[in-house]
Amino acid sequence: MRTSATARRRSTTTALLAGGALLALATTACGPTATTSVSTKPVRSTAATAATGVGTPGAPSAAAGKTPTVAKVGDAIALKGMDKGASDDVSVVKVVDNVQSTDGISKPADGKRWIAVQFQIKDSGSTAYSDSPENGTTVVDDKGQSYNSVIADTGAGQSFPVPLNIAPGDTALGYITFEVPTDAKIVKAQFTLDSGFADQTGQWKLN
Repeated sequence: MRTSATARRRSTTTALLAGGALLALATTACGPTATTSVSTKPVRSTAATAATGVGTPGAPSAAAGKTPTVAKVGDAIALKGMDKGASDDVSVVKVVDNVQSTDGISKPADGKRWIAVQFQIKDSGSTAYSDSPENGTTVVDDKGQSYNSVIADTGAGQSFPVPLNIAPGDTALGYITFEVPTDAKIVKAQFTLDSGFADQTGQWKLN
């Protein structure tokens, strides 16, 4: 006896619905459980003096004995990595605007300029830090536009090596360069561990 066309369509629809339910269940089971967050709360001020070419010269953003409420230049933010025991205290130490390359050849594209941000990374966890910090950094202008880093050695100072390796308890210091429009007003810097894939991002006000 032949199966009617209506019966076949009903059977196909039931199979598709069952398959969709299984797919949704699998996605839920395998998907990320953590929620991405942006932290602006510093744990301490790490620089007695921190000069910045974007805005006014920086200094510890809290009075003695007080913890600042929003991280600025000179403040450290505690960030967690993806692996168990991976955590780092990251600071924006200095911002230098309109930097030039040290090779005398490389330069920003027409209508752009370079900004170099000096970050300090202290491995506060129980596992070693091994990453390329520039992959997880951005700067943001006053309109909300974000800009990624570029590979450039500039007169601002020493860049981070690639990869950067830090033992637990140790600290590393280096500049990361960003290419932004000439007229852009850069107001924030962001840093995310694990080349930008960690669930927590640190954010600093630059002026």
